[in-house]
Amino acid sequence: MRVIGLMSGTSHDAVDAAAADLTLEGDSLLLTPLGMVSDPYPQEVRAALTAALPPASTTMRDVCRLDTRIGQAFAAVATRADRELCDGRADLVVSHGQTVYHWVERGRVHGTLQIGSPSWIAEATGRPVVSDLRTRDVAAGGQGAPLVSVVDVMWLRGRPGVPAALNLGGIANLTVAGAAGDPVAFDSGPANALVDAAVHALTDGRLEYDRDGMLAARGRVDPALLQRLLDEPYYAKPPPKTTGKELFHWPYLQAALAGRDRIQAEDVVATVTHLTARTVADAVRAVGASEVIASGGGTRNPTLMSMLSTALHGIPLLTSDDLGLPSAAKEAYAFAVLGYLTAHGLAGTVPACTGARRPSVLGSITPGSRGLRLPEPATTTPLRLRTAPV
Repeated sequence: MRVIGLMSGTSHDAVDAAAADLTLEGDSLLLTPLGMVSDPYPQEVRAALTAALPPASTTMRDVCRLDTRIGQAFAAVATRADRELCDGRADLVVSHGQTVYHWVERGRVHGTLQIGSPSWIAEATGRPVVSDLRTRDVAAGGQGAPLVSVVDVMWLRGRPGVPAALNLGGIANLTVAGAAGDPVAFDSGPANALVDAAVHALTDGRLEYDRDGMLAARGRVDPALLQRLLDEPYYAKPPPKTTGKELFHWPYLQAALAGRDRIQAEDVVATVTHLTARTVADAVRAVGASEVIASGGGTRNPTLMSMLSTALHGIPLLTSDDLGLPSAAKEAYAFAVLGYLTAHGLAGTVPACTGARRPSVLGSITPGSRGLRLPEPATTTPLRLRTAPV
């Protein structure tokens, strides 16, 4: 099956599309990468989305408009991916949508909201669309995240030691799959969320993120600010746990900066970059991981990766590119796999990772232009994910 996975993470800067041929071979799912395309959100859409995200307030009118505009942006990228990567022969599109709220109270997730109506994607591409993948896990008592943990567990199975897959998006999440015991997955804390917020605010909107980690590289970590940030209670909570920009946003950082008016912008960026490295490394050591395989936008920040490597104190740090999955597209490929599982009637969660009562078949399906034609349900659940050489 030829599947397009669509992803826009908590950094909400662009829509990524990764296409793959997926074939079930015995107990293994073979993923043949076909490539990735990415388009930034139109400037007015990103501005409206940024203005609506917590802790800001919004209106149902604005939510409706964003649901439409984001759906149209996803549709445009899906159409491009089908044309450029699949020769117009995609079988299925899988849309993560744009997370705008993750409702967490007292450690329990009560709901999660991803917008970007899949109808626009189905209408533009003519393909069936799997969407709204997180909600079913929440309904089953899970955190709804990290949702790619089932893919990571399949992908890491058989590696020696205790490998950990790390995604450095807006939020950092880990999946730890050892040879003994149940796998574990959780959000360790911010990855790029506070870095992006600091850069945007401290440059008066001139910059959206710390390109190549240049600002952090020029700054110095402020010990007092770092300690204030490390005092956040979230870090001490046991997994499974999830978080988001509902917690880690600019007003949160402003509160930590109270009374520190003379701290330089570069030092703030260096400190929150180090915070990411420190909290990830602490989480890695807490679960006894023997290696870390990173992906996501944070891998393109050499200052962050250098700080993380140092904080890991000798635990090997690789990227998913080293294992055959392009780090920039890994999350989109993972959602392509989740959609494949759904289309074949297979569960897409690991309860030990999300905290759910049971594994669930994820998502809702929007028919394509030829009606709804799904493959025969699979009789074998894949245990491993293998990647074919590109």
